[in-house]
Amino acid sequence: MPNSKNKVLPRPPIVVVMGHVDHGKTTLLDTIKKTQIAAREAGGITQAIGAYEIVHAGKKMTFIDTPGHEAFSHMRTRGANVADLAILIVAADDGVQPQTKESIETLMSSNTPFVVAINKIDKANADIEKTKASLMQHGVYLEGAGGNISWQKISAKQGMGVDELLDLLLLAAELENFTYDPNANAEGIILEAKLDKQRGIMATGIVKNGTLKLGKNIETDSACGKIKMLEDFLGKRADKLEPSAPVVIMGFEALPKVGEKFVSGDIELVQRDKNAGALIIPSTMQKSLIKETGNPELRLILKADVSGSLEAFAAIVKSLNQTTVNIRVMGESVGEISDTDIKAAESGAAIIVGFNAKVSKSAEQMAQIKKVRIITGNIIYKLVESIEEEIKAIEEPAPLGIAEIMATYSQKGKKQVIGGKIANGVIKNNTLLTVTRAGEVLGTGKLTNLQTSKRDVTQVEFPMEFGMVFESTVDIQIGDLLSHEVQKRTAQ
Repeated sequence: MPNSKNKVLPRPPIVVVMGHVDHGKTTLLDTIKKTQIAAREAGGITQAIGAYEIVHAGKKMTFIDTPGHEAFSHMRTRGANVADLAILIVAADDGVQPQTKESIETLMSSNTPFVVAINKIDKANADIEKTKASLMQHGVYLEGAGGNISWQKISAKQGMGVDELLDLLLLAAELENFTYDPNANAEGIILEAKLDKQRGIMATGIVKNGTLKLGKNIETDSACGKIKMLEDFLGKRADKLEPSAPVVIMGFEALPKVGEKFVSGDIELVQRDKNAGALIIPSTMQKSLIKETGNPELRLILKADVSGSLEAFAAIVKSLNQTTVNIRVMGESVGEISDTDIKAAESGAAIIVGFNAKVSKSAEQMAQIKKVRIITGNIIYKLVESIEEEIKAIEEPAPLGIAEIMATYSQKGKKQVIGGKIANGVIKNNTLLTVTRAGEVLGTGKLTNLQTSKRDVTQVEFPMEFGMVFESTVDIQIGDLLSHEVQKRTAQ
């Protein structure tokens, strides 16, 4: 809020691009970055902090790069609330789609002014008039078609119309007249937060008012501290940053929550629990929250590189509807997968699933020793598929692996070389098998070597033929059956 020394200055607009997946949001942002940011090294840094600043026609604009997949709809909603202006991007060959509708609803409910970019006009099946009509059906009335919403046809891929689109944004910003008070305490929004192994807690934010200065106190509802370092979107250190600058802030004593407002200046900090920003959920709390259904459980520990990604990933995992297997999230946290996570997974019989999360070397070694499973990846729905496979493995009945013996070759003590074919399921190497003859169980033995086509293999399945070395006190005969249950993954 302006203080007694209030002075009103114009500030650059903060812009978010919204629309359906694959309609060209990422391509448009990449094109803008390539053509408008002079420093080529900015690409990697801007992508990492999720916001960047451009200069067009001598005027600055800040773009927030929010994830485009439907899984991150709540993050896009947050982006719209942070932004002053938006670009609603719609593909000319596809028209309004589910995420387009969601974006329209978000923009209208948050009263965010927006312009429309009709993209992919270079495609042979592009139909601009049909696209405009589909927008009108959802309450978006464009200029020239009975409405007052500015629009521009573009090819983000080829760069056609992009400059004109940016011109529309500057015109909209001029009409809205965004201002700030440089003498006020700095105010802004936390876009992202993570725990960096070398640098500690790092928060990405957007300054909305005032001037953010090095050495000043800073607080949100959940975290506080003293600013030890400021970096702009290019990764350059700064002593101060003004609206609408993207900024990386170091100095928080705990992880601030994504979407929180921050205030910084000569302010008195309220002492907070240093664990307030922690996202670990104790297993004791989880147990008290879960109703006993009698179903088996799949226990998970979720990790992610940054809090926004963790929030989205955890929401998806918890939304998986299962009737026969309960999904229990034992804990959620930001940062690399560590020894502590391995110990927690071992004690809770859980699988660790990491989204964009690295595994420390010591944790990797400990996981192998303690036989803790770790699943990692950078595509959220691939990870969800992996979780669904775990669920399926629990739900499916264990198939019976049966091998019918068709030949006996040699015997030396307990060690017997025999051959046959798989009559059902799968037989795996280095497993204990039950010997059955004419319906009577004679004993057990261990399969110590398994071959097919004279090659060592780890398993054979129906209807393959095989040769094996089988150690047993039972003398194997042609017609005997060797069987074992293929172990499904156990759930607690």
